[in-house]
Amino acid sequence: MATSRTTSTARLTRSALSALKPSSFSQSRPALSRCTEILANGSENFSTRPRINTGVVKPSSTFNGRGFVAPHFQYYSSRSYSTAVNSSQINNSEFTEMAWEGIIGAVEAAQALKQQLVESEHLMKALLEQKDGLARRIFAKAGLDNTSLLQATNDFISQQPKVVGDTSGPILGSHLSSLLDNARKNMKEMGDAFVSVEHLVLAFYSDKRFGLQLFKNLQLSETALKDAVQAVRGSQRVTDQNPEGKYEALEKYGTDLTEMARRGKLDPVIGRDDEIRRCIQILSRRTKNNPVHYW
Repeated sequence: MATSRTTSTARLTRSALSALKPSSFSQSRPALSRCTEILANGSENFSTRPRINTGVVKPSSTFNGRGFVAPHFQYYSSRSYSTAVNSSQINNSEFTEMAWEGIIGAVEAAQALKQQLVESEHLMKALLEQKDGLARRIFAKAGLDNTSLLQATNDFISQQPKVVGDTSGPILGSHLSSLLDNARKNMKEMGDAFVSVEHLVLAFYSDKRFGLQLFKNLQLSETALKDAVQAVRGSQRVTDQNPEGKYEALEKYGTDLTEMARRGKLDPVIGRDDEIRRCIQILSRRTKNNPVHYW
């Protein structure tokens, strides 16, 4: 009888120890409890989001102030985090000043909203919030209202998951990484030396998760977007890191009298026929310095 009790006690002890023993899984992955609270960020449209698949350990890229540097190991959902930059660096040397400011703004926007992933929607938000930014001029030329565009972007961002507790820093999302790759392709196709804002804007049309859906909802075609970029950019090429200030120089620093007259904002000219004829004569000369025949 004693032997039976001893055996039974031993069995209970082993069972209890087995049940009470901390698993190596929880010890080696202290961030799992935080990760299980994060919803997946991989929806194909503005209304649906898949469930997260936690417990995957892969290298990703973190932001160190000058660029996203890989590798850096984090616990993450394979659908949400980037694996596209495991052996590369993204730094300011390949971007124009305004484009890099947009990337910095995207990181700051994600941090302010407690979102660890820096994605394409954060970049759009940062570009739209740039004062006198090139992106705003392009979208305005395409017939879009920048205020409505920013509101739609903020609405999408508000649906994305947030991180609870301490984090190791912002992480480059796979969708933004893919967008930057497409921006580099646009740069090469357009014969430029640096990735500029217009390359980023055009790359949003290849972002099926956010950019493409946003433009379709606003009924902006890819052709119209390219035409707007060409209208703003003109014949300029990106040969340095500050090209955006050279675009639309006449519109920025000059006054279009023809457009003002077309809108009826100029007073009528009365009793100045001789002066007007003299101006026409001077402007119509084939020689000398005149803006009509001299190029």
